[in-house]
Amino acid sequence: MANQSNSKMKLLYIYDMLQKYSDEQHPISRQEIEERLSNLGISCERKSIYRDIAILQDFGVDILQAPDHKGYYIGGREFELPELKLLVDAVLASKFITEKKSKELVEKIETLGSVHQGKHLHRQVVVSDRVKAENEGIYYTIDEIYNCIDNNHRLNFKYVNWNAKKELEYQHQGQIYDVSPDFLLWDNEYYYLVAYDHKSESIRHYRVDKIRDARESNESRGGIETRNRINKADFAKKHFGMFSGATRTVRIEAPKYMVGVMIDRFGTEISIREAGDMVIVRTEVEVSSQFYGWLVGLGDAVRLIGPDEVVLEYKKYLENIISKIDE
Repeated sequence: MANQSNSKMKLLYIYDMLQKYSDEQHPISRQEIEERLSNLGISCERKSIYRDIAILQDFGVDILQAPDHKGYYIGGREFELPELKLLVDAVLASKFITEKKSKELVEKIETLGSVHQGKHLHRQVVVSDRVKAENEGIYYTIDEIYNCIDNNHRLNFKYVNWNAKKELEYQHQGQIYDVSPDFLLWDNEYYYLVAYDHKSESIRHYRVDKIRDARESNESRGGIETRNRINKADFAKKHFGMFSGATRTVRIEAPKYMVGVMIDRFGTEISIREAGDMVIVRTEVEVSSQFYGWLVGLGDAVRLIGPDEVVLEYKKYLENIISKIDE
């Protein structure tokens, strides 16, 4: 009875073999398929394997025959090897994904290709030497956030930060944050929750990996008008390092060869006017110390030229830094 049951599953076993062990560089011969089936306790005739492969092809499985007619392999897969490599790199580069979870996800991605392709992906794990988050519960937090958005409910949580002892401690003695989630934002390899904070009655953003004890509330989301004013596409461009500040339209003078730097930072929607060998860039930003620090990092070829009050604040920022060097 067991053999009869296995025989009925022969078609599935052949499909599984082709998925796991075959690709264009590693076709599986009929003899190998027959041997693997035999190891599973399934005896079969040679012609039946050809018939089963033909059935799978008729069903839509892209099974191709090797040029030398010595084997078969899966042609088009759901994900090609370069796409799998891209997914692996994204997982390994993501700071919000813990080291343990990164390895688990890479192992799952490996199963989307053949075992031979998986070896190429596995070798990439060795190059991972990035600082990773330590919060294993982040995946449940993200799920809870999306539940709130889908169900139009508020989110309650506690927030943590690092102290001088390299320990995570609750912000504001563990107070409960009451927010109306709007969207999740990926910036600088971290996940941020952008939400309407009901205490301050303003838009705030929170590092998702620092959120603890996230719970969906039964209360409906608020701050509708404020949330509707958010330009989601521009939010990350205006916030440097996700530091908040007053939104201002600034003018930056830069050499023409740095146009790419400006577009990479602010997008193609910015206003650019040529002025000899220079360009004048006009764009909206949230003015903060992070924005000023970004300008300093571009060197003396780049100047902030307007508006006057922002230029004055920038000078004070630089003078304050210089004064501390002299101390």
